[in-house]
Amino acid sequence: MSPYHFSLVFLAALALSTGLRLWLDVRHLRHVVAHRDRVPDNFVGRIEPAEHRKAADYTVAKVRLGLLEIIVDVAVLLALTLGGGLGLIDQALRDWLGSGYLHGLALFAGVGLLGFFIGLPASLYRTFRIEARFGFNKLTWPLWFADLAKGAALTVLIGGPLLLAVLWLMDVMGKYWWFYVWLVWLATNLLILFLYPTVIAPLFNKFTPLEDASLKARIEALLARCGFAASGLFVMDGSKRSAHGNAYFTGFGRAKRIVFFDTLLEKLAPEEIEAVLAHELGHFRHKHVMKRIALSAVLSLAFLWLLGLLLDQSWFFAGLGVGAGSTAMALLLFSMVLPVFLFPLAPLTSGLSRRHEFEADAYAAQQTAAADLIAALVKLYRDNAATLTPDPLHSLFHDSHPPASQRIARLQSA
Repeated sequence: MSPYHFSLVFLAALALSTGLRLWLDVRHLRHVVAHRDRVPDNFVGRIEPAEHRKAADYTVAKVRLGLLEIIVDVAVLLALTLGGGLGLIDQALRDWLGSGYLHGLALFAGVGLLGFFIGLPASLYRTFRIEARFGFNKLTWPLWFADLAKGAALTVLIGGPLLLAVLWLMDVMGKYWWFYVWLVWLATNLLILFLYPTVIAPLFNKFTPLEDASLKARIEALLARCGFAASGLFVMDGSKRSAHGNAYFTGFGRAKRIVFFDTLLEKLAPEEIEAVLAHELGHFRHKHVMKRIALSAVLSLAFLWLLGLLLDQSWFFAGLGVGAGSTAMALLLFSMVLPVFLFPLAPLTSGLSRRHEFEADAYAAQQTAAADLIAALVKLYRDNAATLTPDPLHSLFHDSHPPASQRIARLQSA
């Protein structure tokens, strides 16, 4: 393939994915606005009209910002690739650092920082304007800066050595380098998943043992029925950042722990908390986490193999506006353009995720009362201002969870 033809292929894929994303968001915007003043039948008497309108307005505000972000992201991608931006950054770093591994690390760091600062206004507006306007943001500026510093430190401490190992393997392991990189990537991800509950998460939040004796007894009885062993039940101070509530379990083996947001415990009754946890345990019972890890491993191996084919193709670099290729540049280009080609396939992964959610709901309905999970979901939809009327096509591409009306209808039938 010639560079010219690959440029045309890239531009066509970018136009398709961008046009599709914009069209879906506009559809979603219009659909939510059109249903703003009427509560869906499944929620009449459970969600007040004012609460439904708030959810619609919240969704509209987020989608409008998202439309702007799509346009900015596409403009930046074109400027960095066909516009020659990456080539200029690459050459400047070569003149300063040479062409060794330090150059590769600096290239990723430079592009990462550029993306961070370009996306910063939208991120701040989302947190301190939209989330604050609808009563969700609890984040203070000191805490925001602290989170930023901790996140940057983790990126350097974990991402830096991993990237260095990847670049080294790409250089020295011959034509099958992609397999060795995959092994390192997989091992690193599993290590992070193992360390996250006890090492990483406590850097950002405080975790305290669940003290409510009656609730603890109820949950322990549920765990016994489900055959789930956990290292502990913990409450996370999520309220210091947001009013949104959630619950999850994390970790592997003996490191598994169940975590409740303090905001969730404040909003739900004990039987509703039990039902929400039963849903999370449904993911465990159906091995959804392991299935997703396995799928991610297979896909990452396929993508690395594909990158191995592209690494020595001059048209890949030249077609994306880069004159001279390197292992670092190939990895960076690939990570930047791959989402462009994959977005039309989003319904496949979203559909799998929604199927898992239905299975977890069904499991919860077996272990607890379906009515309790319905009541919990209604409260969570209300308190999180989640729209009850998403556009079906938009949901097909973007939503990892089924629309609220579908979940409630299935649970009612159970």
